[in-house]
Amino acid sequence: MILDDIVADKRKRLIESKQKISEDEMRLLGASNERQCISFYDALSKPGLSIIGEFKKASPSMGVIQSKIELTDRIDQYNEAVDAISCLTEEDHFNGNIEYLKKIRGISHLPILRKDFIIDEYQIYEAKIIGADAILLIAAILDDETMKRFYDLAYRLGMDVLLEVHDEEEMQRALSMKAKIIGVNNRNLKDFTISLETTKRLSNLVNAEVVFVSESGVSTKEDIAFLKNCNVNALLIGRAFMESENPKELAKSWKEIFDENGR
Repeated sequence: MILDDIVADKRKRLIESKQKISEDEMRLLGASNERQCISFYDALSKPGLSIIGEFKKASPSMGVIQSKIELTDRIDQYNEAVDAISCLTEEDHFNGNIEYLKKIRGISHLPILRKDFIIDEYQIYEAKIIGADAILLIAAILDDETMKRFYDLAYRLGMDVLLEVHDEEEMQRALSMKAKIIGVNNRNLKDFTISLETTKRLSNLVNAEVVFVSESGVSTKEDIAFLKNCNVNALLIGRAFMESENPKELAKSWKEIFDENGR
């Protein structure tokens, strides 16, 4: 499965990273970092639709993305139109890099999500150091004990967590952990097929206290209208923005569609 390959490659990358900066050193650097994080939770929990604009270079399902504008111009547009930024840092399958997140941190006032396949505390300390305000935890690759340990560590370091689920069993695990922000990935990470029905189906399980995020597969105004009826607080949008010459206007127009006549 694709997900297994991604995690296997991430384990190899971690061995290389720890040879450059040891686990003890990364833990010390992360724990002593006094940077005040920007609240990812607050950005998503306000009234109306919140949008997380993503920066990514490629994906396993669609290959290299032909971005029409450069990183700096993109983030300038995001700064004016979205509520948070997601940055892919996974190297082998998404062409990501922590250097992209560092650069974005230097030119944006918005909260930034480190989007990666986090399987080691090392990556959480690193996230704090490079400027992330939140991390992604994927229920499909973590057991309950590890997920709770990673979740608690992120909050101790002052970051938020977007806890990603794909089915009813994972949603129940997230709810049992009292996760504050839960994202439904409409892309199945086992075969990378996409269906917005996943968000609709799992929306019935979410309570009002949870910030509910729909991730992946949003590309048309019809998708926005569909998700409006799924009680989502926020959308994470990647390829549609990356392929747009004007993501600022696209984000504004989609917010208008979503917010017509209220939620």
